[in-house]
Amino acid sequence: MKYFVRAVKYFIYLSVLIVVILGLLVLIKAVEPNIDTMFRNGYDALWQIALLFAVLSAIYPKVGYVAKDAAISGDWDTVRADIKKYMENHYYSLEKAKPGLMTFRHNGTVSRISRMYEDRITIKEIPGGVNVEGLRKDVLRIASGIERIPSQNNG
Repeated sequence: MKYFVRAVKYFIYLSVLIVVILGLLVLIKAVEPNIDTMFRNGYDALWQIALLFAVLSAIYPKVGYVAKDAAISGDWDTVRADIKKYMENHYYSLEKAKPGLMTFRHNGTVSRISRMYEDRITIKEIPGGVNVEGLRKDVLRIASGIERIPSQNNG
């Protein structure tokens, strides 16, 4: 269900984005405010664009969201506070904490809106480390940072 919701959000996001771009082009008089002259196929192009957006929206959640393991030295109980501090230093707030699990949300409103409120980072305890799940670009950065936490404390 989460996958479907993300796909719908991206479809809406892409649709709003093209409407804004076309609106700006009409405002600066770069194009006429007529669908038949804006697109080669006129109104038929709208269905083609919608189909393209649907395909992109269906694929993006699969490649845009990942789960990555990060190795940590020490057990979860000793590293948990350091992970929380690391996340707070990177503008994430603790949303909820359970044994072996923490979820964070980004603090910035603009950042949350640009991510369509899909900014949740989930950190789970696994043997020998943690599993970080969320948006690909954030997960890669955060997992790398979490792996460096012990060296930051010692150095």
